Amino acid sequence: MAAARRLLSLLLPLAWARPAACADPPGGGWLAGSVPEEERCTVERADASLTYSLFLQRFAFSRPVILRGFTDNSAFRALCTREKLLAAFGALPVRLSTANTYSYRKVDVPFQEYVEQLLKPQDPARLGSDTLYFFGDNNFTEWGSLFQQYVPPPFRIPGTSPAYSFGIAGSGSGVPFHWHGPGYSEVIFGRKRWFLYPPDKTPHFHPNETTLAWLHRTYPALPPTQRPLECTLRPGEVLYFPDRWWHATLNLDTSVFISTFLG
Repeated sequence: MAAARRLLSLLLPLAWARPAACADPPGGGWLAGSVPEEERCTVERADASLTYSLFLQRFAFSRPVILRGFTDNSAFRALCTREKLLAAFGALPVRLSTANTYSYRKVDVPFQEYVEQLLKPQDPARLGSDTLYFFGDNNFTEWGSLFQQYVPPPFRIPGTSPAYSFGIAGSGSGVPFHWHGPGYSEVIFGRKRWFLYPPDKTPHFHPNETTLAWLHRTYPALPPTQRPLECTLRPGEVLYFPDRWWHATLNLDTSVFISTFLG
């Protein structure tokens, strides 16, 4: 009996040490990208001291803002690692859209097939109309258990109701310029660069060209007065964009993200 107690005293420290080895991998196990990051940010940031009345007065109807510290989505993030999403949803079908302005073409594939075979860095020579992208067409019955864990931004626009769109996309991918109603977008894993123009300033772009191609071909030639508002979001940061603002996105890494559209 004494020998057994001595053996147990030796094994207990090892048992306590084991969970650290099972911690989630950096970046949730999603592939880091090689797309360079622009450190300049021309979108205003606000912390949790921003009140609802000030949000309505300064941002809701006039300009975008990046919110930090308003919500804690660490529990949701823990469920969005590559391993956990594949275990929970790998066999379920997901609907992919083409990564162009109008996103007309839709393709249904198992989520595991998308992650393991299609989720790759953007080919610079490939058109957005030929690039498949997982965002927006979620089955809320099958994915409901995940969305229930998400804590949305606290501010609402009067007369609107929220709707979630969840996405995962490879490094260098993104959606070219388009516009719709107001909403929020939060990065869960990875980094996501945003470009935004007000409704009265239509950007120069081709609807089937990828954001990466636009960044390489058109962006460098823009005079300072024609540059968009822009910033790179990191995990935990939430961008609010007002109604009808033009915006394009570029995923610098394999990115996991969720938008809350206010319709």
